[in-house]
Amino acid sequence: MTNLLTTLKMTRRLLTTLVGVVVLTGSVRPYLIEEIQDQGSITIVTRNNPTTYYEDRHGSTGYEYELAKEFAEYLGVELNLLVVSNLKEAMDALKSGKAHMAAAGLTREQTAAYPVTYGPSYSSVSEQIIYRRSNHRPESLQDLQNGRLMVTARSRHASTLRRWQREELPSLSWRESSELEASDLLQMVSDGELDYTLVNSNEFQLMRAYLPNLDVAFTLGELQSVAWALPDRADTTLKEKAFDFFYRPETGALMAELAERFYGHVEQFDYVGAHRFLRQKRRSLPKYQNFFETSAATFGFDWRLLAAMGYQESHWNPRARSFTGVRGIMMLTLRTADELGIENRLDPEQSIYGGSKYLAGLRERLSESVHEPDRTWMALAAYNVGFGHLEDARRLAVTMGKNPDLWIDVKDVLPLLSQQRYYKQTRYGYARGQEPVNYVQNIRRYYDVLVWNEEQVVAMNEHPQSHEHGTDVAVTVIPPLL
Repeated sequence: MTNLLTTLKMTRRLLTTLVGVVVLTGSVRPYLIEEIQDQGSITIVTRNNPTTYYEDRHGSTGYEYELAKEFAEYLGVELNLLVVSNLKEAMDALKSGKAHMAAAGLTREQTAAYPVTYGPSYSSVSEQIIYRRSNHRPESLQDLQNGRLMVTARSRHASTLRRWQREELPSLSWRESSELEASDLLQMVSDGELDYTLVNSNEFQLMRAYLPNLDVAFTLGELQSVAWALPDRADTTLKEKAFDFFYRPETGALMAELAERFYGHVEQFDYVGAHRFLRQKRRSLPKYQNFFETSAATFGFDWRLLAAMGYQESHWNPRARSFTGVRGIMMLTLRTADELGIENRLDPEQSIYGGSKYLAGLRERLSESVHEPDRTWMALAAYNVGFGHLEDARRLAVTMGKNPDLWIDVKDVLPLLSQQRYYKQTRYGYARGQEPVNYVQNIRRYYDVLVWNEEQVVAMNEHPQSHEHGTDVAVTVIPPLL
């Protein structure tokens, strides 16, 4: 009874104190999540790089950007994106209150020295030493001592090197740059300006198709957990919302889609094929680029996608022939050429026009429930395996509890069309279902390389300080510290 009376007295004093605060101030401070919802927007800081946020021809995109945009929609508010250049600037934005949270591909280990707390871990990365394949492959940090090594300043990689220098190898030396990100450093290694760099595994995974003369020398340390970072405050309401968001089944499905969109086509890499593609890009593509651009404008495609498709079909050889009798850059059958009004399949302009028109027709035939970019990937698959087989795979996906409108699900089902227990259930029967999956993945890789090469040229001539993108997301770009 005594303990109960004591508890009641303490509760009464607490209530009295709260009433006094209300009387003196007129109000109590609302919870952080309430502030965000009252103002109708959340500010999230991120970095501009291939794994987090960047601009393409369709506008803002990136793995972290898409997650952040979905989180804002989950909260019922608009997204304000604050784009910075490096880790320190991201942490400063949190400390100063300019941003509510950071969604920047940051690891817990990377931000351990800052006063932050974390949402749930949703992926993991490792740190990798990258070198040129034409050089001797280093096997340990000792082998780096006579080479030119550079990392991003104020990064986890710089901290890792300092720790190894302090604990294992005092003679280890390197340079740091506050102006260069992973993509810049990888390009410098590729060009021979550096011998080595240290980057995250997911960053190299995205860049290796563009720079096929690079490879992983070795991995440092253990896997690191990637998570959103929030200021370390007593008010945990926003953090709790972040946990709720990531634990939703809908978010899990979204992350699987994003993994497919940004990483699904780079998991298997062919160095020889990548070198051949870059060589052919320089030698052959300029002769046909105008035809690809004209057809792309006519049928509503990115010309670089059509060019990537043309390379997959024929390596841009206008006289190419397969054992089945298809001919030309876009490898049209005689029947298809006749239906499209193509008189000469060996004429590059006619072939590219005909193939583009046929692809556009396949895209148009797909159900309205299939949206981009899945719509284009499925149209490409149909170009390779036939529209009927694609529809068989989509119907089979439904029976297996998968989504027939998502390429990530359909590409898992297509290979099953070569197994009797599955294709006997279909209308069009057996198909070499793995081929269209490989076909689409290859085109996506080639397309990414063409886009990246063109954007590198543009980036050399343009250095924008800020942009406005779309109507629902405000973006502020903070220039790098010099």
